[in-house]
Amino acid sequence: MVRGLGWAGVALALGYGGLCLLMAMTQRSFIYFPQPAADPSGRLEMMVEGKRILVAHRPHPGPRALIYFGGNAEDVSLTRGDLALLLPDTALYLLHYRGYGGSEGQPSEAALRADAQALYSLVARRHRQVSVAGRSLGTGPAVHLAATQPVRRLVLLVPFDSLLAVARNAMPWLPVDLLLRDRWDAAAEAPRVTAPTTIVAAELDQVVPPAHARALQAAFRPGVAELLVVSGLDHNTPLLESAAIRAALRGGLELP
Repeated sequence: MVRGLGWAGVALALGYGGLCLLMAMTQRSFIYFPQPAADPSGRLEMMVEGKRILVAHRPHPGPRALIYFGGNAEDVSLTRGDLALLLPDTALYLLHYRGYGGSEGQPSEAALRADAQALYSLVARRHRQVSVAGRSLGTGPAVHLAATQPVRRLVLLVPFDSLLAVARNAMPWLPVDLLLRDRWDAAAEAPRVTAPTTIVAAELDQVVPPAHARALQAAFRPGVAELLVVSGLDHNTPLLESAAIRAALRGGLELP
């Protein structure tokens, strides 16, 4: 009996170790879900680290521009249309992450950070007032950009404080602190953001519960970030269907 229990313990340990190894090797497939571009028109191209990176673009003359980072399964070529209706007087630049929408390469935190910086350089040469918005996964590159560049405004939709914190809650049975490579620690970068920031959380969000948005707001310096937790909203509510999201994006881009 003791010997049987011993072998069972070994089998369980080996199985658990195998599961951890599998998660370590395939983790990015659980973070990033590349989508093709339904509307490939009006795209800009950048070369970053030898990769061709595409940007869904809606040109508009004048000082104001919005850089937008989408969710992990979002086709930003479709989001461009919603933002164009919402912000008719603003130039739009929506990044197709690597592997998404025709952009070359594979998505990773380091790669997306580099692409975000390259996009900011392009946009800042064209417009004096650059605002940034990020949704869900896009929280990571959006906060990173606002923490490292002089942006006018930051809008964060259904955000997380860190991908590690989300993974800890979602998979408490895995040693995610040891396994996770792309951590997107927005809370660690938030204290360096000086741009006025609006955070919109969804009360019914089961993917990234509002507690993560509250933790993120607490990481900003006092007075920098306001938080709205919206009743009846879930993680995937479309932009134009949420009055709170519309107001956040419009309010973040209005001239003083």
